[in-house]
Amino acid sequence: MKTGDFDYHLPPHLIAQTPVEPRDRSRLMAVPRDGGAIEHAHFLELGHYLQAGDVLVFNDSRVIPARLLGRWQSTGGKVELLLLRRQEIGLWQALVKPGKKAVLGSFLEVEGATQGDEQVLGEVVGRAGDGTALIRFSNEAHLEDLGHVPLPPYIRTPLATPERYQTVYAQKNGSAAAPTAGLHFTTELLDGLTDMGVRFVFVTLHVGLDTFSPVREEDPREHAIHSEWGELSLEAAAELTTAKREGRRIICVGTTAVRMVEQSALWADGSGFVPISGWVELYILFPHRFRGVDGLLTNFHLPRSTLLILVSAFVGRDRLLAAYTEAIQKKYRFYSFGDCMLIS
Repeated sequence: MKTGDFDYHLPPHLIAQTPVEPRDRSRLMAVPRDGGAIEHAHFLELGHYLQAGDVLVFNDSRVIPARLLGRWQSTGGKVELLLLRRQEIGLWQALVKPGKKAVLGSFLEVEGATQGDEQVLGEVVGRAGDGTALIRFSNEAHLEDLGHVPLPPYIRTPLATPERYQTVYAQKNGSAAAPTAGLHFTTELLDGLTDMGVRFVFVTLHVGLDTFSPVREEDPREHAIHSEWGELSLEAAAELTTAKREGRRIICVGTTAVRMVEQSALWADGSGFVPISGWVELYILFPHRFRGVDGLLTNFHLPRSTLLILVSAFVGRDRLLAAYTEAIQKKYRFYSFGDCMLIS
């Protein structure tokens, strides 16, 4: 297996710069795992591919305004931070651009107005081998007001409404990027699925650094995936266990939900699922044996990414890349604000 095996060419104009409105009007590609014919629909027709008793697993993490702009006190040079992980009150792990300027002991001033015009300072108090830095802020309470929604670098069109980069069911603050497969759901669609007997389970996995880290090693098995904080409750574990014992399908909304469900099943003794609360480091790639997941709703992912590698482990590399080729031919929209595929 080589990282180059998970490469493909995408015409730049197919990278979605703005989301479709309404949310559920995006396109849906239905890909049977058994090799059956691919079907093309719209997301609002998702119920046609589900049945009573199916369990949809959602990641309820909410994106924080994690992008901060500022200037170094010593030089006045511009700096940009992407907050990734809160270590303790006022102390954050962050990506720093430009990273070479993040010298231990250096101070930066965060741009933006605060209540009372208080200046928020950040001090570089540590460096990590993965290129991130530890920043201690003088007043963490103002960071939410000063921060911006951290859109992916391939999206160059400003977002008119920051809330559009949140799922309608987002609850728990902590992600540096949205679990984008869930962006297609509306409250009306969720209500309709409930009425037809589809069950919902909510888990939490705060999207972090690995979303922004391409696989650079020639062998993807040598890539070091970063840990992300997650939680799968006792009630969620019990619901999933019951579904599996009754032969009902568990369909994950997004790769983050897959990692949580598979981690829960991996830690179990084979009898079901166990609760999770802590750091998750599960890296899914072939030949992972899926113990919990029967289906996957997911967007179209970047080449050479851990997300593409995970999906290929679920459906097969050749099958996945053939589906991507068909999606390109039919001008599907790709990446965070793009269209979706259902693999089941």
